[in-house]
Amino acid sequence: MSPTETKDSSTKQEVEIEVPAEEVTRQTEVLVQKYQKLARLPGFRVGHVPSSIIRKRFSEEIKSDVIEALVPKYFREAAQKRGLLPISQPRVTDLKLDAGGPLHFKAAFEVLPEIKVDGYKELRAEKPEIAVSDADVDRALEDLREQRATYTEIEGSPLGDGDFAQISLHGQPKSGEGQPVQLDDVMVEIGGKSTLTEFTDHLRGASVGDEPTFDVVYPADYSDQRLAGQTFSYTVKVKAVKQKVLPELDAEFAKQLGEFAEVTEVRQRIRENIEAEGRHKAEHEAKDRLMAELVRRNEFEVPDSLIEAQIDIRLERGLRALAAQGMRREDLQKMNLDQLRVGQREQAIRDVKGQLLLDKVAEQENIQVSDQELDHEVENAATQTNQTLESVRARLLKDGGLERIRERIRSEKTLEFLYRQSD
Repeated sequence: MSPTETKDSSTKQEVEIEVPAEEVTRQTEVLVQKYQKLARLPGFRVGHVPSSIIRKRFSEEIKSDVIEALVPKYFREAAQKRGLLPISQPRVTDLKLDAGGPLHFKAAFEVLPEIKVDGYKELRAEKPEIAVSDADVDRALEDLREQRATYTEIEGSPLGDGDFAQISLHGQPKSGEGQPVQLDDVMVEIGGKSTLTEFTDHLRGASVGDEPTFDVVYPADYSDQRLAGQTFSYTVKVKAVKQKVLPELDAEFAKQLGEFAEVTEVRQRIRENIEAEGRHKAEHEAKDRLMAELVRRNEFEVPDSLIEAQIDIRLERGLRALAAQGMRREDLQKMNLDQLRVGQREQAIRDVKGQLLLDKVAEQENIQVSDQELDHEVENAATQTNQTLESVRARLLKDGGLERIRERIRSEKTLEFLYRQSD
C-alpha cells in the first residue's frame, strides 16, 4: 500500500491509495474458490466448475467483490496510520482495477476539526430573582376552580351570554377535501373567549331541540391543522342549556386537591410551584444564552456530515410535532423538504458547534457520567414506557442507545457546570 494524503480544509481529508497487485490477486483467488463452491452451471457438478470458467463467467461479479472487500480495509488502515478518525462515509473516486494489476482509488471523507475552546471560564449567567405576586396565585387558584367546575341544567330558558350549550354537531368541509367532523357531546360557552364567533352568533337565543345550520371559516393559522384554512358547514343540535358552577374556596375544596386542610396551604403550594416553574424557565433561557455566547466566542469549521445529520433530526422532530397537532399526511407530503432543510441549516450549525464545544469543555474539566447516573436514566425510561428494565437495557445496548444517553447526560452536566461556575 502506498497512500498519499491531501487536505483542503480543517474537516475535509482525501487519501490516495494503491493496493499491491499481489494482494488483489490473493483476494481474487479467495473469491474464485468461493464461487467454485457455490456456482451452479449446466454440465458441471456443484463445486467442480473449473476456475477458468468461473473467472470468465463471473468476471464482473468477482471484480466488484474484490473492490468491496479491499477498499474498506485499506481505507481504514490508511486513516489509522495517519491518526485520522473519519466521521463520514468515504466518497470513493478514481477507482481503477485492471486484470493482474494493483487497485487504485481515492477516498474523500470528513474529520472533526481541532477545537480549542476559549473563554468558557469567563462566561457568566444571569440569575434573576423570581417574584410571585398574589395576583399570580389568584389566577392559578381560579384555574383550579375552573377545572373542578360543575354544570347545572337550566330548563325553559334560551341560551344567553355566559350560558353553556351542550350540543352534538356534524361538520362537512365545503371544499370536499378533508374529513368530516362528528361530535356527540360538546360544551360551548356562549360569548366565551375561546368560542368561535360563528358558534356564539348562531347559538345565542337557541333553545333545547333547536338545530341551527351555519358555516364556519377557519383562519389559515388555526391551531387544529385539520380545520385550518377551510370552511365547514355545520348542523348543530342543542341538547341542553347549562350554567357553570365553581366550587367554593373553602376547606372542602382544599381537601379535594390532596393533602391540604385549608385554602391557605393550597395558596402556599401554588406559590412554590410558580416559583419553581419560573426558576426553571429562567435557568433554561440563561443556559441558551450561555451556549450562544460560547459559540460566538469560538469559531471553527463544522463538518457538513454533522450539519446534515442535525438537520435530519430537527426536521424529523418538527414533522412529528405537526403530525401530533393534526396535520394530514397528504399535507405533510406536499411540504418542500429541500426548502425546509435550507431554513434549518443555520440553527443546525449552531447546534453542532454547541455540542462539540460542550464535549471539549467536558474533556478539559474531566466531567464524567457514572454508571449509577446512567442506570437511573434507563430506569426512568423503563418506567415511562411501562417496560421491564432488562428489555429496555437490551434494546439500548443493541442500537447504541446507552452511549447516546451517556453523551446527553454528560452534555447536561457540562452545561450545568457552565451555569453554576459563577455562583
